[in-house]
Amino acid sequence: MPAPSHLRIWWKRRPPTAGAAVMATGIVSAALRLAGYEVLSLIALAMTCAAWLALGVDFLVGLLWQRDRWAAEARTPGALTAVAATTVLGTDFSALGRQVPAAALLALATVLWPVLLGLFVRNWRRRMSGAVFLCCVATEGLAVLGATLGGATATAWLAHAALALFWLGLVLYGLALARFDMRQVLEGAGDHWIAGGALAISALAGAKLIAAESRRLYLWNDDDLGVLREVTLALLVLDLAWYVVLLAAEVARPRLRYDRRRWATVFPLGMTSAATLSVAAALGIPWLRGPGEVLLWIAVAAWLAVAAGAVRSARAGARVLRRGIRSTARR
Repeated sequence: MPAPSHLRIWWKRRPPTAGAAVMATGIVSAALRLAGYEVLSLIALAMTCAAWLALGVDFLVGLLWQRDRWAAEARTPGALTAVAATTVLGTDFSALGRQVPAAALLALATVLWPVLLGLFVRNWRRRMSGAVFLCCVATEGLAVLGATLGGATATAWLAHAALALFWLGLVLYGLALARFDMRQVLEGAGDHWIAGGALAISALAGAKLIAAESRRLYLWNDDDLGVLREVTLALLVLDLAWYVVLLAAEVARPRLRYDRRRWATVFPLGMTSAATLSVAAALGIPWLRGPGEVLLWIAVAAWLAVAAGAVRSARAGARVLRRGIRSTARR
């Protein structure tokens, strides 16, 4: 029958960066929870779970039955969204006190991370889009989840492993920055925002590492804690600087047409809010909560705008698909 063939063709057009939608929704859920909007956070978390399951099914279908497609997508930076999305969802579960599923998601992300990172690094080149920073995002995502879970379960080795990943993520950021095409700031279709978002998730990882310290654990001495505090605050400041630059570039060169890569804009917006709210709590800087909440509602507005664009795009795609099926049936 022709219909399944057309459906397969339509589905194959889905880019590997679709995981950015899961990341964006998951981090908006986390930021809403940090700001105290529990009901809205749970609604966003439910959508994140549904999208993550769809992403997981597609990943398995490609791995088991469409090896050529899976291998081609795995070599792209967008494949690392599978790791980042899994860690974001795991962190959301841990924040709700669901440590068992959070640990399972951490284990899954840990297995995927070296495979996908290795494939990506072998295909590094000059003048890449903002997706190049996903190597840092995926690594720092593991650090965030590891630190969160380590603190929640009083597991010191998890927190120490998260600290190593935190520093590795910063090294990867520097390597990615050297390969980032700066023209993307004015010309990028949405994923150029990850240049700032990678610093935001790094700041969030630093805040989680600081917050993991408790009376049950002795993780860091005063020197370690001092360095973590300074680096975390510096990362947040650099992230906010990127935020201003990227926002100014959007005003100077508006890019208003919907593009799937705009989900990679929503993620840094939400991550910057989550990082600001987390740093405010971990470092004892209460005045940061105000800016953090302002950034949250900017992220929510961006999520709604991109989601509306996605719905319109899906409807247009469905109309094209139906026309194609009717045309084939007439033949």
